[in-house]
Amino acid sequence: MLKNYLAYILLVFATLCWSGNFIVGKFAYLFEVPPLTLNFLRWASVWFILIPFTYKEIYNNLPYIKKNWFVISFMGIITISTFNSVVYFALNYTQVINAVLVLSAIPAVTIVISSLMKVDKTNIFQLIGLLLSIIGVTAIISNADIQKITALSFNKGDLWMLVCVFTWAIYSTLLKKHNFKFSQFTLIQLMVSVGIIFLIPQFLYEKSIGLEVNFNKAFFIILFYVVIFPALAAYYCWQKGIEMVGPNRATMFIQLMPLLSAVLAIIIFREKFELYHFAGASFILFGIYLSNKKVNA
Repeated sequence: MLKNYLAYILLVFATLCWSGNFIVGKFAYLFEVPPLTLNFLRWASVWFILIPFTYKEIYNNLPYIKKNWFVISFMGIITISTFNSVVYFALNYTQVINAVLVLSAIPAVTIVISSLMKVDKTNIFQLIGLLLSIIGVTAIISNADIQKITALSFNKGDLWMLVCVFTWAIYSTLLKKHNFKFSQFTLIQLMVSVGIIFLIPQFLYEKSIGLEVNFNKAFFIILFYVVIFPALAAYYCWQKGIEMVGPNRATMFIQLMPLLSAVLAIIIFREKFELYHFAGASFILFGIYLSNKKVNA
């Protein structure tokens, strides 16, 4: 029982770290930290921190890594250099509440992509769950305004978050399909190694249009947080939690992220939780519930 409680603490802490990433991403915008530059510096720092602890495992598994290099590279591109950059970019244009509620559609989308990639089978409940999640996301990004839907007039920050939904769903599916035999941190190291290659052009683009980093106290606090907590501590706690209670029970804790992020945004930024947020979240959560419902044989 004590072991379970410790696992739950680790899993909650991991989701809290990831929730804080959205808050800090918003602070980065307020302190005029270029989003793509922040993502480049974040993962470059992670690479240098991890390499002393992962290089031996990487060297010992070189033939296996070469065999799986294409899928590892693709995962690095869609997570490190796409998902994270898009999150920081999108927060320049939308509320934290909107961003995290849109992301809460990931489980339902993952189920459908897993079915299409023949990783898991789907059923009628999961299809209905996906439809409800789509309705929920549409309510959030349109502020439940029918005119915005018919005119296809949406906040571009919310639309960019849809990219995050699909990239993370694809990543989760590939992670499930390919059960890599090395540690989580080594997988992160390999994905970062590829992701950084595609982050360099993003970094150079921001410099070319005059977006420079102001190396002040606020910047270093922001960089410290995004490197230590969501990138390192959260992954470690998540992995330990999975080892202790298993992946099925651990996965449910990811649903705490929208709730924790929304609460933090309301407290810190005084963002308002509107009726359309509640309606959209209700559709998404019910969609997730149906998505996890099994058809009786």
